[in-house]
Amino acid sequence: MNFEFTEEQLMIQQTARDFAEAEIAPTAIERDKEAKFPTEIVKKLGELGFMGMMVSPEYDGAGMDTVSYCLAMIEISKVDASVGVIMSVNNSLVCFGIEKWGSDYIKETYLKPLARGEKLGAFALSEPEAGSDATQQKTYAVKEGDYWVLNGIKNWTTNGQTADYYVVMAQTDPEKRHKGITAFLIEKGWEGFEHGAKEDKLGIRSSDTCSLMFTNVKVPEQNVIWEVGKGFNFAMNTLNGGRYGIASQALGIAEASLDASVKYSRQRKAFGTEIFNLQAIQFKLSDMAVKTEAAKLLTLQAASLKDAGKNYIKEASMAKLYASRVAVENALDAIQIHGGYGYVREYHVERFLRDAKITEIYEGTSEIQKLIIARELIR
Repeated sequence: MNFEFTEEQLMIQQTARDFAEAEIAPTAIERDKEAKFPTEIVKKLGELGFMGMMVSPEYDGAGMDTVSYCLAMIEISKVDASVGVIMSVNNSLVCFGIEKWGSDYIKETYLKPLARGEKLGAFALSEPEAGSDATQQKTYAVKEGDYWVLNGIKNWTTNGQTADYYVVMAQTDPEKRHKGITAFLIEKGWEGFEHGAKEDKLGIRSSDTCSLMFTNVKVPEQNVIWEVGKGFNFAMNTLNGGRYGIASQALGIAEASLDASVKYSRQRKAFGTEIFNLQAIQFKLSDMAVKTEAAKLLTLQAASLKDAGKNYIKEASMAKLYASRVAVENALDAIQIHGGYGYVREYHVERFLRDAKITEIYEGTSEIQKLIIARELIR
């Protein structure tokens, strides 16, 4: 395995790092406190090509590889995981699936503005009674002439209030269960489509999450993604392609927790010396560093396999499972190292912990990742 990044990958990493420090960091605490969506930041990410990083230039994307995408995600999420998840959803759950399985019409009409960052996407799969078990879709669509009429409710939709386009899964043939689910491309503003109030979340507060309501929404037949009855396969394959993105987000949080802890431990004094010299602190920092590096290797391995055109499902789930755990553990250790200062907003680490927890839940809980890994092992 080649552990050296290319010049292009290093350039993308540095660009993301510089942008995060200059454009995202100054308002991170304020946006978290006020649950304010980073509209201008997302616009600038689009101008950098970071909202359609892996999309082919044919569809106005940046045409970058998956490793580059992960490196950029890590740097953005080190500063603000809320911005990271907005970027991840548009890249991994929306652009990726549309480019791979969308029709020419959908790619021309929807993928291009998404890849340019002119429009924002959302992915609507979860429902009040369909979380980890995504086969239990209650949202349904009935064919009427050249349209599908959509009814139902989706929840936990990231970018739910601010997105322009929505990838929505709905049941179109209940007797076929998961083989009767279809994916649709929905536009904001269509009659009968509304969104609920923004959820007041523990973490990633600068991103918006809400429920979506569909009441007799008329969806043109040409807005079916892939084909009728392939929606469950589309959703699962798209999620497989998104897990290295969430692993990268978690890894960014883990690295930020470690960096903040090293910096603080070299400044804070106790018992006549900087606390970095205390063995109890050294052991914590050492454990944090080892786990972070292991999570990084797992994440980049999954990305490298995807770039090589190989099966990466098991490795992506491993990366997501482990990196999310490390994010939580590192953030907890960072708070402990900071002591009372770790409990206040000014030092950021309390936000790292609040942001970290969701990485163990969305885009497949840790328990679901273990099921996927086990199933891949016995194939």
